[in-house]
Amino acid sequence: MGVRGAVRKLWVGTGIGTGLGACFLALLIIGTYAAAGGIGGAAGRAVGLAKGAVPAAYQPHVQKWGTLCPAINPALLAAQLYQESGWNPKAQSPAAAQGLAQFIPGTWATHGVDGDGDGDKDVWDPVDAIASAASYDCELANYVKKVPGDATHNMLAAYNAGAYRVIQYDGVPPYRETQNYVKVITTLAKSFEAPVQNVQPSQQAAGAIYYAQKKLGTPYLWGGNGTADQGGRFDCSGLTKAAFKTVGIDLPRVANDQWNAGPHPKRSELLPGDLVFFANNLNDPRSIHHVGIYVGGGYMINAPYTGAVIRFDKIDTPDYIGATRVTEDGAKALPRENAA
Repeated sequence: MGVRGAVRKLWVGTGIGTGLGACFLALLIIGTYAAAGGIGGAAGRAVGLAKGAVPAAYQPHVQKWGTLCPAINPALLAAQLYQESGWNPKAQSPAAAQGLAQFIPGTWATHGVDGDGDGDKDVWDPVDAIASAASYDCELANYVKKVPGDATHNMLAAYNAGAYRVIQYDGVPPYRETQNYVKVITTLAKSFEAPVQNVQPSQQAAGAIYYAQKKLGTPYLWGGNGTADQGGRFDCSGLTKAAFKTVGIDLPRVANDQWNAGPHPKRSELLPGDLVFFANNLNDPRSIHHVGIYVGGGYMINAPYTGAVIRFDKIDTPDYIGATRVTEDGAKALPRENAA
């Protein structure tokens, strides 16, 4: 939730402060509306995983096993694992689902594989769990390979409702839970993809920035959500959550969970309204400790740390890990119970 240390203070310096002229603010607003409303084009096709999208210990295994069959890819596999356990290898549900991929014992006994070749199929071993999740996906894809429609959607539907139902209905069955599962995983997968060109700009960007600009000069408060009893004060993720709430997007409360609310544009492709993130470990998004709203020109609006006020700061600091272009579907797809 945005705690900032003395080292971070030195990196960002004093920022621009709140004394920018009206012309600069007007240019930011005009540029934001132009970006949100006037830039077309389809999202870039992803190749592999975005930088830091998967914890470093798991990334090579997700990359390897995510290419096991045509129905899956590394980003889709990452989305499933994140949705299942939030990258917690010790996760256990009330229904006895276990490990990183949340296999129940009966399913593991049938479909678990020895991913690291040590002679032991261990549901608690992340490498075995990643391999088994991919293998199970591909088994399901093979069961429904003759069903018309999108092979990945059919595979995900089989994962949720069973292969028989997918075959019975000649595609994704008309069950709300199954249709929602397919949408959630395919949407969440976009937040793990490495784009090769611009992703579609956010239509809500201007409204989020407009809200954040009105809060310039407000003192920082750790855990602040901007409520009346808190004097309208925010911490970093409280500000971004409140800003996007005004445009109908409900983000998680914590910065490192907001990271997966949409696809990740490259630094050279940032647009006003993108969330920009800062981490202790640039290979692990779970170590994200700060978030701001990009406004253009290399600057963000952010609630920096105790003793500071909401202000403009540069984003190009040693702990910059990347950015997220928030989407409504992306925010809805996030597994809220995994908030840290």
